[in-house]
Amino acid sequence: MPLIPFGEYRPDVSDYEAATQRGIMNAVPRGDGYGPFPSLSAISASLGEQARGGFAAYKSDGSVVVFAATATDLFRLDNTAFTWAKVSKAGGPYPAIPQQDQWGFIQFNNLVVAVQANVVPQVFDISTSSAFADLAGNPPQARYAGVVGRFVVLTGLLTNPNRAQWSGLNDVNGPNSWTPGINSSDYQDFPDGGFCRGVAGGETGVILQDTIIRRMIYLPGDPRVFQIEKIAEELGIYGPLSLVRSGSTVYFYSLKGFHRVDPGGTPVAIGRERVDRTFFTDLDASAPQMFMGRTDPRSSRVIWVYKSVNGVANQFDKALIYDPALDRFAPARFSGEYLSQISQPGITLEALGSLFPNLDAMTQSLDSFQGAIVPELSAFDVAHCMAFFRGPNLEATLQTSELGTDGRRVSEKRGVRPVSDAPTIYASALRRENLQQVPVATSESALHPVSGICNMLLDTRYARIKCRIPAGQSWTFINGIEPESYKPTGRR
Repeated sequence: MPLIPFGEYRPDVSDYEAATQRGIMNAVPRGDGYGPFPSLSAISASLGEQARGGFAAYKSDGSVVVFAATATDLFRLDNTAFTWAKVSKAGGPYPAIPQQDQWGFIQFNNLVVAVQANVVPQVFDISTSSAFADLAGNPPQARYAGVVGRFVVLTGLLTNPNRAQWSGLNDVNGPNSWTPGINSSDYQDFPDGGFCRGVAGGETGVILQDTIIRRMIYLPGDPRVFQIEKIAEELGIYGPLSLVRSGSTVYFYSLKGFHRVDPGGTPVAIGRERVDRTFFTDLDASAPQMFMGRTDPRSSRVIWVYKSVNGVANQFDKALIYDPALDRFAPARFSGEYLSQISQPGITLEALGSLFPNLDAMTQSLDSFQGAIVPELSAFDVAHCMAFFRGPNLEATLQTSELGTDGRRVSEKRGVRPVSDAPTIYASALRRENLQQVPVATSESALHPVSGICNMLLDTRYARIKCRIPAGQSWTFINGIEPESYKPTGRR
């Protein structure tokens, strides 16, 4: 029988007799269909309160230093016991971070710089420091930081939000590092475009304001230091933490939807007539601090997490995944407090025993706990623990497009065969007699272990076929379904 594929996820448009679908959850795009998405599995002790930041820095010997933040303190991970030690300046606490912000971190050589609007930028030398200290040179208090070439650039300034200010050339923590006119340190005030909401670093920088996007190009030997030029007007960032740099490509979300900026290029819409309307309707605009984007260092994907309008306060509960190699989106559902990229330090067997008293109940391989330099996508879960996406696969659901042909009825008398290596699958149908009705779900039918068919009796005008793979199943792909006796019946 012909394959009916699970098409591209495009909830913004009708899926009637289309090559798209609207009903996917917790399945990521593959070249041959969709694959599983794993759950979070914690590896650290709890921070004790809501995580408001996380970052991994790397020493020259390849070892990893992991930091985390709460509303009022900064912490460092003990690489032996996987517990947290406070490293706030003078033992803390700091003035609380604004509710709609998060701590920001960058690494510049051996220095880790942490910023939030209510605190002087903090610095930690990963080779010598035992606690954070004020960054030297009188830098401004800022919400966001980025590294552009050999400069640190601060935006979202507390006293002048329309300004971008940068350090001296390869000079971040000295007495004159932030004095304009010395060693190329300077600032730029922008007369239009609104607040500076973030900067994407790299060899060139991209500054994102409320309604304008600008590019920073370093000019060696020129007194201007940077050439700053507009690359888009009437387009800015909405949700400052949605800014993602993946290699030399920048992704962000604006009120006009999701966009991509390639090196030397201008913003290109990637979500229009695909996911933009659906996403904006579901986004809780009162919690911009929970709308965060990251690139998955071990795949080509970019992931945005967010709090939905029905979500729990101070947690994200949904995600939107974009694979630029396939140019396809997919949604996911899981909860956490902060999304990050972190490399896992190695762990002793003694510490492993304290984290997992019952080793037989572990959901991760022991190989997962060796030291790793390549970062991976991570998050702080709702118990305030650092976690990686290594747990059992989440429950996945997929739907076909809506079937219905030229006024004839859809009839299925035997069932459907899911094209997948999942050992357990349940199939059902969403049926209706006209396009104005709300679809009604039929009862689920389990995959027969011998025939590979999910039995189904169906006679209706319009139908979508739904497959559900329960949580915890080990599988790699699902392509679509093959109806055993599906045919349109009746007269035209």
